[in-house]
Amino acid sequence: MNSLSLYGIAAIYIVSGFLHLFRPEPYLRIMPPYIPFHPLMVVLSGIAELVLGIGLLFPATRMLAAWGLILLLIAIFPANIYMATADKFSSIPNWVRWGRLPLQLVLIWWAWRYT
Repeated sequence: MNSLSLYGIAAIYIVSGFLHLFRPEPYLRIMPPYIPFHPLMVVLSGIAELVLGIGLLFPATRMLAAWGLILLLIAIFPANIYMATADKFSSIPNWVRWGRLPLQLVLIWWAWRYT
């Protein structure tokens, strides 16, 4: 497996995890209203991204981390659907809002490569 690809995916999740913890506002904004405890969910997903991103870097934990990322991407998919469909995001171009949905599939495929 290409190490640039591995380091790339790990970096995406490590950086994203830190952003969840230190700049949570964008993540809080896209949380669907029916999800409880928005701040806690953002912190937990940020911690998960950090831990799983780091886990990808080690052969002993790589497969488990990749499966964890796949599950996490599935779990956060409702936030992407909410962002694509909610009127409050109408100032964001449609191609960005709707483009996030197939991007999730690409990210799932990318993580699956390390299972």
